[in-house]
Amino acid sequence: MIGANDAKAVTMMQELYSPFIEQGYAFISMDTCSAELTKYAANAMLATKISFMNEVSQIAERVGADIELIKKGISLDLRIGPYFINPGCGYGGSCFPKDVKALYATAKEVGYEAILLQAVDQVNLKQKQVLFNKIKRYFNNQLQQKIIAVWGLAFKPNTNDIREAASLELIKSLLAAGVRVQAYDPIAMPETKQLFGETPGFNLCQTAHEALQNADGLAIVTEWAEFRAFAPSQIKEHLAHPVIFDGRNLFEASLLRQLGIKYFGIGHGEKL
Repeated sequence: MIGANDAKAVTMMQELYSPFIEQGYAFISMDTCSAELTKYAANAMLATKISFMNEVSQIAERVGADIELIKKGISLDLRIGPYFINPGCGYGGSCFPKDVKALYATAKEVGYEAILLQAVDQVNLKQKQVLFNKIKRYFNNQLQQKIIAVWGLAFKPNTNDIREAASLELIKSLLAAGVRVQAYDPIAMPETKQLFGETPGFNLCQTAHEALQNADGLAIVTEWAEFRAFAPSQIKEHLAHPVIFDGRNLFEASLLRQLGIKYFGIGHGEKL
């Protein structure tokens, strides 16, 4: 997708991308203003789908429905599809939060209040507090000196990017409540160390197993494949108290409960 107000520039870009065009990739040109708005609109649309599902997950928890079953049901509608409808503990990164805010600000500059965009952002900010609120309720607000293992620091798997990551909000809230945090991420720990440094009560662990040692509970924030591969019995073995707060619904709730593990997911976990 090329944004240009000059025909010569479009021709040059078309020649540059000709190897991809010949392979069947689409080549679209438009004016620069439309191109910029297209980029913002694409990311804002995806963020809207995520916030919508997170909103529904909150309703599902309260009425006793299972958000994972709801997700399967609506994904069969081709108008909706299966993409970007996974409930979780909030989106992050360098694109979605920034572009939703930028599109809202652009609308405001031209005299239009984009209520939906504002709601998408507000829902996401609220969703980033969901795991902390579950932890706080489970321990009856008695969090001083509790130890919580945090799996996942990057805003999504397969990256070391922690910008706007849900993990940051969770860690800040836990530390403020007097919790000791034992955190692990496959590749995002150097970036996290730069941010938190030698913050009292915060410890980066070298392995997922190490993060679990003597912890009063586990909070899962990023859906790394490494975490999915863990047998629930392994997790239970290392935790001081068998309770999991799963911000990405990685595990099957019924299986964990059969093993005697307290499990609180998003939109289908046990009621607190």
